[in-house]
Amino acid sequence: MTTSNDSKWLAAEKRYDSGVFNKHDVVMVRGQGATVWDEHGRSYIDCVVGYGVATIGHSHPDVVKAVQEQAAKLISMPQTIPNDKRAEYLQELVSVLPQGLDRVFLCNSGTEAMEAAKKFAITGTGRQKFVAMKRGFSGRTLGALALTWEPKYREPFGEAVDSKNVTHITYGNIEELRAAVTEDVAAVIIEPVQGEGGVRPASTEFMQEARRITREKGALLILDEIQTGFCRTGKMFACEHSGVIPDGITLAKAMAGGVPTGAFAMTAEVADRMPAGGHGGTFGGNPLSMAAGVATLRAMKREGMAEQAREKGEYMMEKLRAIASPKIREVRGLGLMIGVELKEKSAPYIHALEHDEGVLTLAATPLVVRFLPPVAITKEQIDQVAAAFERVLQNVNPREERQAELRAKQGESIQTE
Repeated sequence: MTTSNDSKWLAAEKRYDSGVFNKHDVVMVRGQGATVWDEHGRSYIDCVVGYGVATIGHSHPDVVKAVQEQAAKLISMPQTIPNDKRAEYLQELVSVLPQGLDRVFLCNSGTEAMEAAKKFAITGTGRQKFVAMKRGFSGRTLGALALTWEPKYREPFGEAVDSKNVTHITYGNIEELRAAVTEDVAAVIIEPVQGEGGVRPASTEFMQEARRITREKGALLILDEIQTGFCRTGKMFACEHSGVIPDGITLAKAMAGGVPTGAFAMTAEVADRMPAGGHGGTFGGNPLSMAAGVATLRAMKREGMAEQAREKGEYMMEKLRAIASPKIREVRGLGLMIGVELKEKSAPYIHALEHDEGVLTLAATPLVVRFLPPVAITKEQIDQVAAAFERVLQNVNPREERQAELRAKQGESIQTE
């Protein structure tokens, strides 16, 4: 039987890709709901969904129909020329955003949204310094990278990353926040739930104090809801859990059902201080993405996806917490954004879940297995995921896995030579 290692598509992608991505040895060709299939027909329960992109599920029929219809009408139109579908999407988006955030800069991705947020914060306050969180992740472009905590992402680029204007504080530490927000700080950047940092929800007290302190000091509060937004945590936006309304919010991932889209939403006061032409972009707000976005938002509201995420997230955490394994330190999360922190490296278990059990997960810090299933996941599939995780925790020996990996690499080296 042909294996994925024999795949011409896998070989081509590994041959011509830039090399910055750690590729899996599998080629996915189809998806529906919470299931994806590889080129050989094997099915997987997808608890990655493009790092939280396909929250409404793969190939949701409403999104498919909207994209097909729009592609036959108009695909590209710059934001200097108004477009019916863009206007429709902006109306839909503002209707669900926190009150007062009624001005939107449209772009293509989360890191672009964060770049826009930084620029709007600078022009909006006349200040240039930022406060970000340790373990926080804001993107990898040079501007957003200064806000990202993990040194391994920043260090290869040296002084090109403007870290001198960013103070990183301990996530959740109110005293550190109070000391860091001085009269020259433009904005404080907070993820309501840290994703890359280990799936750590912020406390209501910290969120509310951040709002109070920034108002007192004249700084903006910008919430990074790139991963938490659009029903992921059991609310349309995670800030609703704490009742905090920010000055700006960065959005992307799930906002158009899988079609690349991003945005920075803000108050009119912040938007109006950016000079005309002060920021821009070619593909942002294109009719194709906007059609997908309209269909996505309407499906989320009509199908009660925020409530589904809350209920299924509680059910999934209950199932994961029921696993009696001494390897588990903690199960935490909010809605369908769940992390299981282990007492040892998570990589062997993530690998075994994929290869042995047909369950896709991802890491969040070296110790955490992150689950980001779509709202479309069923309780039966959640049961399967929990059972699979319990099996790999029982059966995987990390030392043996590492030795096998080293032997495989040595074999590849010999063959190459």
